[in-house]
Amino acid sequence: MEDIGEKSSPANSTSDVEKQGPPPAEGLKRNLKSRHLQLIAIGGTIGTGIFIASGSSLSRAGPAGALIAYAFVGSLVFSVMLSLSEMATYIPIAGAFTRYAARFVDPSLGFSMGWIYWFSWAITLALELTASGLIVQYWNTSLSIGIFIAAFWAPITLINFLPVHFYGEFEFWFSSIKVVALFGFAIFAICIDAGVGKEGYLGFKYWNHPGAFAPYLLDSTGAKAKFVGFWAVLIQAGFAYQGTELVGIGAGESTNPRKTMPAAIRKTFWTVFSLFVLTIFFIGLLVPYDNDSLITGNTDAAASPLVIAANLAGVSVLPGLINVVLLTVVLSAANSNIYTGSRILVGLAEENCAPSFFQKTSTRGVPYYAVSFTAAFGLLAFMNLSDNGGKVFNWFLNIISVAGFIAWSCINICHLYFMRALKAHGVSRDTLPYKAMWQPYLAWYGLVFCVIITLTQGFTAFIPWDTTNFFIAYVSLILFVVLYIGHKVVTRSRFIDPLTADLDSGRFREETDVWEDSPRSRWKRVIDYIF
Repeated sequence: MEDIGEKSSPANSTSDVEKQGPPPAEGLKRNLKSRHLQLIAIGGTIGTGIFIASGSSLSRAGPAGALIAYAFVGSLVFSVMLSLSEMATYIPIAGAFTRYAARFVDPSLGFSMGWIYWFSWAITLALELTASGLIVQYWNTSLSIGIFIAAFWAPITLINFLPVHFYGEFEFWFSSIKVVALFGFAIFAICIDAGVGKEGYLGFKYWNHPGAFAPYLLDSTGAKAKFVGFWAVLIQAGFAYQGTELVGIGAGESTNPRKTMPAAIRKTFWTVFSLFVLTIFFIGLLVPYDNDSLITGNTDAAASPLVIAANLAGVSVLPGLINVVLLTVVLSAANSNIYTGSRILVGLAEENCAPSFFQKTSTRGVPYYAVSFTAAFGLLAFMNLSDNGGKVFNWFLNIISVAGFIAWSCINICHLYFMRALKAHGVSRDTLPYKAMWQPYLAWYGLVFCVIITLTQGFTAFIPWDTTNFFIAYVSLILFVVLYIGHKVVTRSRFIDPLTADLDSGRFREETDVWEDSPRSRWKRVIDYIF
């Protein structure tokens, strides 16, 4: 009987490794470099979640509670990025992890995950466009946000019809502004905390009064009320981090995935994690969690904790400058939303989970149908002009937040099944182009806590019971289950047998490196991953 591993493995012999042929006349082009991939993910991640919504996190959990919450969710994202790195390096395809679910786990999981993830980014586009109008209203409240929704939607859509390397360059420079702005805020915060502002030396003043942890919902100031505040912030922290995984979406358009993907993935994570944790820490030093501007519940630029910190410090010029940065932030995020959503549609179409015409591209590699369809959802931002538009957007916003945790759970599941398929085919992980450390333990860690947060994030609907808030909190999970069951009933799909899992289609054809497995090489890989 023949050895299955030797017959099926795509990586066991050099005869199976084919050289990449000339690119087709149509199809996605591999024109994205490592720096493009990093900044695309950073551009999609650093948006209103950290610049505006972080103020709500501070008011609910306090400075220490919010800091711990963002660091904890960051550790979950770390597990997701490690899981994604192995798969995206080995099989760099359009749509990336939404297709891994269909290929390694269950076609129904790929269908439901892909569509809810696409929908979340399409709706995020509408929210970012709305935020752009609200930011401009900071200077002139008489202007309608509808003017700016239209004014910004058109050029952002046109940018996504350009060849992908133009989009990559545009996003590189726009995202660089975000990174510089957050580093600049860190320097500003250090100076103000040391006593440069009108309030003098602050130190950890606000950690002592009103306190490091804020009670939330419960009528007490005890440990239970403070833990509730911490747990309530987890879903907001997840919304802020959502997008870090976008570096995997661009795998199908990277120049040399074997080399660019590992570097892009690790640098993206550490950049986002460092910026978020530092920003939350410094916000907690400069703004008390009971500040009136934080607890109003507004979502405009005036509610940004960065603006509030500048106002408290008495720096009159800085709030206007921060709002200019905020405008570039939301426009860059909106730009990434269209790119991400269109590539997810391409991946769904290639897995027969969406109409096949979404695969069509121009001769320059632009999936114009997918771009048009995704961009059209940005026009939902005009719903904010109606009286009931806010209620509908509360539902949309929850779909976005929880969809991130659902996607992260699925990525970790995909990696666990990917490892199972490798074992069944007799492929050693030491032969992979990139071998992630601490697996499968990190994948299980991320999966367990992402599922727990997804199931419990709507606990506020129980304190006290509110039927409307319950459905708002769990509408995305309900939609995910409906999509999964619906696809399962219609197609009668089965879970993928690890022996028949497709480990070859879409694999980047280049000789793989065999990992040296000595104590010295293992420590070197740890150091290389971190730095």
